[in-house]
Amino acid sequence: MTAATGGYRLLVIILASVVAVDLVTKAIIERTFLVNERVDVLGSFIRLTYIHNPGAAFGINVGASSRVIFMALSAVALVVLLWMYAYTPAPDRVRRWAIALICGGALGNLIDRIRSPRGVVDFVDVGVGSLRWPVFNVADMAVTMGAIVLAISLWREEKRPPAASAGQGSET
Repeated sequence: MTAATGGYRLLVIILASVVAVDLVTKAIIERTFLVNERVDVLGSFIRLTYIHNPGAAFGINVGASSRVIFMALSAVALVVLLWMYAYTPAPDRVRRWAIALICGGALGNLIDRIRSPRGVVDFVDVGVGSLRWPVFNVADMAVTMGAIVLAISLWREEKRPPAASAGQGSET
């Protein structure tokens, strides 16, 4: 089965699931927390902290144009990832899962950027004392997990002998 003849079912299921969980969790945080409010979940190691991130991952910010720049980059990334998904053989489900996770996360954060000039809603806060990871959300988790799995998948393909990967680019 090629992507064009129905192989998009996996993509749609994963993407829709990630976006739904991402948007629901962000809506719950927005309705129940004040901006910058913090609640310990597992001591201070894991806590919920409601913030808006106008930049990209880890608070990367390029100034007043951050929102537009990151919306454009997200749209371009989604197009590239969808193209990559279309050309990934159906049996390579691990790579397809990875791409779908990244797409779902990218779309979840893109929706936030479109709907609010304040930026993306982040709320998962992990760390010890003052050593804390930047606050993130479900979409960020999906992008990170998908990117790690995709990188491993691509690296493993590169390490495969040429005969084993000869049929990887086409579907029958």
